[in-house]
Order: sequence, then C-alpha cells, then structure tokens
Amino acid sequence: MIDQSRSLLLTDLYQLTMLQSYRREHMDDVAVFEFFVRKLPPSRGFLMAAGLEQVLQYLEQAQFTQAELRWLADTGQFDESLLAELAEWRFLGDVHAVPEGTIIFGDEPILQVSAPLPQAQLVESRLINLLHFQTLIASKAARCVLAAPAKSLVDFGLRRAHGAEAGLLAARAAYLAGFAGTATLAAGMAFGVPVYGTMAHSFVQAHDEETQAFAAFAAANPTAVVLLIDTYDTEAAAEKVVALAPQLRKQDLIVHGVRIDSGDLAEHARLVRRILDDGGLCDVTIFASGDVDEYRLMAHAAAAVPIDGYGIGTHLDTSADAPYLDCAYKLQEYAGRPRRKRSEGKATWPGRKQFYRRHNEHGVMIGDTVACENEICAGKALLEPVMRAGRRLGPPPSLAQSREHAARQMRSLPAPLRHLESGATYPVTISEGLWQLAAKLDADKGG
Repeated sequence: MIDQSRSLLLTDLYQLTMLQSYRREHMDDVAVFEFFVRKLPPSRGFLMAAGLEQVLQYLEQAQFTQAELRWLADTGQFDESLLAELAEWRFLGDVHAVPEGTIIFGDEPILQVSAPLPQAQLVESRLINLLHFQTLIASKAARCVLAAPAKSLVDFGLRRAHGAEAGLLAARAAYLAGFAGTATLAAGMAFGVPVYGTMAHSFVQAHDEETQAFAAFAAANPTAVVLLIDTYDTEAAAEKVVALAPQLRKQDLIVHGVRIDSGDLAEHARLVRRILDDGGLCDVTIFASGDVDEYRLMAHAAAAVPIDGYGIGTHLDTSADAPYLDCAYKLQEYAGRPRRKRSEGKATWPGRKQFYRRHNEHGVMIGDTVACENEICAGKALLEPVMRAGRRLGPPPSLAQSREHAARQMRSLPAPLRHLESGATYPVTISEGLWQLAAKLDADKGG
C-alpha cells in the first residue's frame, strides 16, 4: 500500500522523466517555485489558505521505499544511477508560506519553495494536491460561517467526499474556517476536531415504533440525546418527543435536540419549534441537515428560521458550486535568474515575490500589492519563512491557533466580501518593480 503521508510516487510520471533529464544535464541549481491561484471562481470573492501543515509534514517525511524503487526499476524507464540517487532522496529546501487561515486572492503567492531544481520539481504534484483541496474546502466553509455566524455548523460530508483522505482533510479545513466540528471520528483522533452525531433513519426503522426508538437511543446515549424526527411524519414525531420527554426526565435523561433531514427545512422548523415550545421544551434545539449550503443559510437567516445548527455535507466536501481552483505551482527563478512563462492565458509574474496587505484604521483590509521579493511596499508582508534546509523553523501552530487566525482574518474582510455579495471584488495590485521585471524579460525573450 502507498503511504500517503510520505510516498514520492504520489506524483506525475513526467516529474521523474524530467529528473532523469536534469540529472544528465547536471541541472541542480536552486529553483524557486510558487503556488498561487490565477483567478478566483466566479462565485468566490475570496479564498482561505489551508493545507500548509500537511505540506510541511510531507516535505519532512517524503522518500521512496524499496518496494517503490523496485517498481520503478521494473518499468524499464529509469537509469540505475537515477534510482540509486532516489533511494537517498530527501527534501533539503526552504519554504515560505502564508499562515493557514489567511485570506488570499488571485496572483498572490501562497507558498514558495526554494530548493535544488530536481527536488523542487518532484514535490509539485503532491503539494498542489494538498494545498488545492484544503484551500477549496476551507473557502467554502468560511462562506458558510459568514452566512450563519450565530449557528453551530458541523461537517457531515465524509460519505460524499471523493475518498477517505478528502473526507478527513475536509473536516480539518472546515474546522479551521470556523465550523463547530465534524461527524467524522477519524478527524477527532487525527486533528482534535470535536465530533458530533445523532442517529440514522435506519435506527428508527429498525424499531417497531418511533417512540421506542427515541427512548432506546436516549437510554444508550444519555449525554447526547438528539433525536432524528423526519423518518415518517416530522411534526407527529415532534409531538412524540414532547410526550416522551417527561418520562425520560424521570430517568435523568434530557432531550438536547431534534434533527430534521428532509423536506422544507424552514417550514418544518417553524412547526416543530411551535410544538416543542408549546410542550415546554423551549431549551430543545433544532438541528437541520440535507442539501444545505451558504445560500440556504443566508435565506434562512434573512427569514429568521428557528434552526440552531446545521450539518453540511455534500455541498461542503465537494465544494459543489466551485469544485476546483485555477491554481498552479510554477518556476519563477532558476540559477539566480528570474523566469517567466508567457503561455497564452497562463502567463506568470516572474521572480521571487512577496505580497503586502494594507488595512484601514478599523483593521479592515483595503488592498494588496504583489511585488518583487526585494521591493518595500506599504502594508504587512504576508509570506513568512517556515522551513529551512528541509526542517521547520519552529513548532507548528496548533489547529486551534490557526482557527483563531482564520477568525481574525474573516473579521478583517470588507463588508461586501463578509456579506457574500455577488460580484464583490478586492483590489490586488502588481507593483511597478514586478511590471518592469516582466517587461524586461519579455523584451529580452528570456525566462
């Protein structure tokens, strides 16, 4: 089995065929690659950077196993001398990056890798894979948090995620962005994300009577009595909960909440809230799931729908309305010379870069500038050194600390982006020095 945390076979074939050529040409000078998003999806006014922790773990641990090297040898495509070199492969480069939870926009370098060309090249595919996915999900989750700031949001998406790793990392990214927790147990163990859950419709169906199912679940789970009430008739089940609650209290069992998973969630919630309140269960919360995204959350908030929390699954873990980012990891400098890709529609800004963010007197973001690394611009520089010679420069922030950073970042968003207004944009300027460098390379036909 492939060890996803460290396998260097998690790459594209052309990375190794290029390495074979670089080796023959003795091309091992330092290369600088940068990961960035070319442009935001039409439905996104901002993105939230995520995945750096997994990237740094990977760079520290990545290596070829003997089994992988034997497999590569069996393909007949690679020189024995290259395979011997790969057996000793370790990442020895430097990394600069924005902290996880940072708000980002198009053309801004999120991560910069400086390493001998073969090393910086080989890790491309896995780094894009890790940064792209978690940034995609954290950005979707952040929108949900902004749409429902007073609600408890829980990731319900493992079963619809595109594989086990995707489900696990989606839970992490959502928590980073402000979700209360996840239903995925493995995320609790791996990352310390709080875990939540109720019951399935099958549990109710397996019992002969709905009230019997509720009582049995409460007895077995006394600290987390949240009952699923839409298996048959939602409002009738709410009445059953009202009738059952006094009997459960005699056993020191308290109903904490009910969950609705189908139908018109808003209308059912209003009717159920009335039934619960009339029955003296004013403290029982209503939790809803089923086809929920930030647009539904905004509609519910505008209509003051009495739902206290939401489970968000498919739309979150697949980022359904924007399922990919136009992102890239491109060579910006090699052997001390800036490089520039000029492909139609995919031209890059050359050289090592930094970007700066300005805020107004209230701490609200007002504009970013992408500049050459040695330029000094107004604002705060956001790329920070995080790894040198293949080793981290310090202990990583905890997920809780990154979550607090993400919350501060969202509070600094300008109002149109906080309110998810359609078409809202944010100014990102290219510095004069970067324009001049690009023009020079274009005139010289270099890079």
